[in-house]
Amino acid sequence: MEIKRYEGTGRMSRAVVHGSTIYLCGQTSREESDVQGQTKAVLAKIEELLGKYGSDKDHILSATIYLKDMALFDQMNSVWDAWVTPGNEPARCCVEAKMASEAILVEISVIAAVK
Repeated sequence: MEIKRYEGTGRMSRAVVHGSTIYLCGQTSREESDVQGQTKAVLAKIEELLGKYGSDKDHILSATIYLKDMALFDQMNSVWDAWVTPGNEPARCCVEAKMASEAILVEISVIAAVK
């Protein structure tokens, strides 16, 4: 089965499609804002990438959320919960992680089905 890689940087691809599954690399926000602002920006990037490669947020199968500090969990969830379509919630995990930059508060990676 063919593997299609998109927007490669020499280190990684922003999206990989294998069969009817899309894998997105972890998405972060460059905004200097709070976790809610960064989460909104990240989710918008995810929607854009999924749309570009044949899917949408209602076809997300799983999401992995990395938070700089678990104390931000409720604030991040307030944005996530408003964004997810009821009945189309993906499998999800959320972990605390050291980020690549001090300014990054949240990173989200998703796997989705092609529409």
